[in-house]
Amino acid sequence: MKLIVGLGNPGIEYQFTPHNLGFLAVDRIAGDLGIEVRNRQCRALTARVVIEDVQVLLAKPETYMNLSGLSVGELVRKHEVKPESDLIVIQDELDFPLGTLRIHTRRSSAGHNGIESIIGVLGTKDFLRIRIGVAPEHKVEDGQSYLLAPLRKPQLKVVDGMLDTAGDAVKMILKEGPAAAMNRFNRKEESGQ
Repeated sequence: MKLIVGLGNPGIEYQFTPHNLGFLAVDRIAGDLGIEVRNRQCRALTARVVIEDVQVLLAKPETYMNLSGLSVGELVRKHEVKPESDLIVIQDELDFPLGTLRIHTRRSSAGHNGIESIIGVLGTKDFLRIRIGVAPEHKVEDGQSYLLAPLRKPQLKVVDGMLDTAGDAVKMILKEGPAAAMNRFNRKEESGQ
């Protein structure tokens, strides 16, 4: 079984903030399959699905971002998931411009508190990450305030497309493997495309 975790913060006030793109991506994947992520286990909302003929557990930790590792650690143990081959974490990334998506493994947290928590609990950084760029066009003084503020309408249009792209990335990872997905999704987009 593959475990796909979207990172975010529970609560309606955080729903459409940059920091919740992991939650939104998992909800989009589930919605495209006609299901909701609502079963409670291991301090997370979860749903079992089949994507590309692979058994998958979708999860949204309810521990708040900074403690995501508590929930992910419990899910990994309960379902005997091997992080290096079976865990995919979908996260927001303030280091990438809005509209950018990159797939990485074996990276540091790069200051992302949710990833830092997961690495701390699992004792490894060897797991796959889908990083969705959220950086605004203009530099912000306070990154944390920006991450927790609602997205503006023009940003939501870009995010909508990014959620579909994240779903496509998940499908390709499951069907063709991480290397093929990295090769496709980590390319620099040519201008005009």
